Amino acid sequence: MKPVTSATSWLFVAICALPAQGALAQSIADFVKHPTYSSAQISPAGTYLAMRVDRGEQDVLTVLRTDDLKIVAVNQLPDKKSVGSFYWTSPERLMFSAVRKIGSFERPVGTGEWFAVNADGTQPRTLIEYGTQNVTQRSKQVDGQFFSLLDTLPGDDTNVMMTAMYQRSSTGAGSEVVMVDTVSGRRKSLGRAPRENCSMVLDHEKQPAFAVCYSDKDDEAGYDMHSEVYAREADGKWSQISSSKSDGSRLRVLGSAANGDIYALRDDGRKPAAFGTLDARSGTFKELFQDPISEVSGYIRSVDGSDRILGVVTEAGEPEISLVDSVHPDAKLYASLAAAFPDQVVDFSSATKDGQLIVVSTYSDRNPGELYLYDRKTNQARFLMKNRPWIDPDKMGTMRPISFTARDGRLIHGYLTIPKGSNGKNLPLIVNVHGGPMGPRDNWGYGTEPQIFASRGYATLQINYRGSGGFGKEFQDQAYGQWAQGIMNDIIDGTRHVIAQGQADKDRVCVYGGSFGGYASLMAPARDADLFKCAFGYVGLYDAQIQLSKSDTSRSESGRRYLLRSFGRTRAEQDAMSPVTYANQIKLPVYLAAGARDERCPPEHTEAMAKALTAAGNAPEGMIIQSGEAHGFYKEENNERLYTEMLAFFDRHIGSGATAQPGR
Repeated sequence: MKPVTSATSWLFVAICALPAQGALAQSIADFVKHPTYSSAQISPAGTYLAMRVDRGEQDVLTVLRTDDLKIVAVNQLPDKKSVGSFYWTSPERLMFSAVRKIGSFERPVGTGEWFAVNADGTQPRTLIEYGTQNVTQRSKQVDGQFFSLLDTLPGDDTNVMMTAMYQRSSTGAGSEVVMVDTVSGRRKSLGRAPRENCSMVLDHEKQPAFAVCYSDKDDEAGYDMHSEVYAREADGKWSQISSSKSDGSRLRVLGSAANGDIYALRDDGRKPAAFGTLDARSGTFKELFQDPISEVSGYIRSVDGSDRILGVVTEAGEPEISLVDSVHPDAKLYASLAAAFPDQVVDFSSATKDGQLIVVSTYSDRNPGELYLYDRKTNQARFLMKNRPWIDPDKMGTMRPISFTARDGRLIHGYLTIPKGSNGKNLPLIVNVHGGPMGPRDNWGYGTEPQIFASRGYATLQINYRGSGGFGKEFQDQAYGQWAQGIMNDIIDGTRHVIAQGQADKDRVCVYGGSFGGYASLMAPARDADLFKCAFGYVGLYDAQIQLSKSDTSRSESGRRYLLRSFGRTRAEQDAMSPVTYANQIKLPVYLAAGARDERCPPEHTEAMAKALTAAGNAPEGMIIQSGEAHGFYKEENNERLYTEMLAFFDRHIGSGATAQPGR
């Protein structure tokens, strides 16, 4: 990780010794095992540590005593529902949402329900629930509304602020700010948004102040994102202060500091957005930071109750933190903690109300994640726990940022993971293509797939091709209509770049990916028949007609407009970008895998691709249609089977089991 900029290191942090690492080699089962925790927060008074813990098909909310990490209570929902987001609402009480797990490439699906409970498991309450309730519970019943948390109101141990979304039309939802009593579940409306599809932002007095509203309908492109920002006047009326259609720039209000500063992002629709402050009356934006390549991907926030943003994170390559408020005491503390954990990404995960106890999270390309408890009084950080204690960082590969110039002159960034102990030269290579393509991206940090491949001696190339998120709207928009051309050029050019650098053996390259990555795994070899020796497509999209008729994306007006802009409006354009069209040009060995319950890229894609390849005389070497799985496998046993088959497939074609190639 690059060092923190705009700050001076001045503090020594004493770190307790960590448990000794085991000497056993990492198995596939180790890599696919779910992490110990996925989120952790300290209580306002520091007495408890709450975390979401994986128990197979369910995530539960576990509360530990901070001083000895002994379990105080475990909260488990009925009907195989999992705990989603959770928050401390007072020193002794939490609230949390319910979700259902569906696939690893999709976020858990919220049920819409919210619950509250004391730290010791007493006084459990349903706050928001669907369905018919008895007379005493009807105040908690909602129909056609979805709630999300806005603010826990640190000075109020009873109430929280939430946004309620409700359907207003076939293409839009209304928004309302409500105060919710976390004991009784009673709700009080504090204001509605001025139009459909708005996110609500509070001011420093915790009152509705801004509505950031979106529309994805575009007269020319059919699908494009436009925004409007409204400010709430003293009389409760809304006035528009920004419109991307008329201003040519997009404004996003992030929130307010306790002193009234309003944080925002603004971009011109081309370059990465600038971070700064906003004058609510005039709409004037004051720029504090802008990176020429990378969007702001995260924030370092104060822990003293001032709600200040101290620094911003950018990720063209390794994460880089730039402090925008370097004189703040918490900024100086952050810089010192970052210096105490070299080569790690450090964050303030949560803190007590007075900011004296801080849960500090760390991770790197080889470290899946660790938690420490920093005590301001003693100036020491105590080790709490590891995210995946069975993973030995000393055995993991190293992730190196790379960049190259594509054939059309565009600068493309990515990452190359090198196996432990390798000199990084002439390695067998897996080109691991991320999903999307518009929006998602690969990031520096511990990744299960690159480390699985590295553990078996393969280098892994991950390319943030045009369309990837994090590099500005213009870069992302380059993917529309370019799935089979511009994006494939980036993947092919990036692969040839690492070969030309001597890092990969040109005769030992395979391509693999999930979702759009599955699409690319079949399309890239169709575009360049000599570059790859095998292809593994996972939960992929291979036929535009199937996606336009059977996917969940096609069921909404917005989703269909997105697909038509992506694929093209004519049948000829859609066929030209579909891998099934080129089955007779795909001569290399292929393996396919899909989830039987996948609604995003239905398994009919995989079946159609297999049928087309078989008809062309190149039947897949293997195919998995996994029952019970959706868009990405979730169960450990199914992932273990998937990667066992995948590694055996790679081994046959570019690994130790491969037939020697001429000139090798």
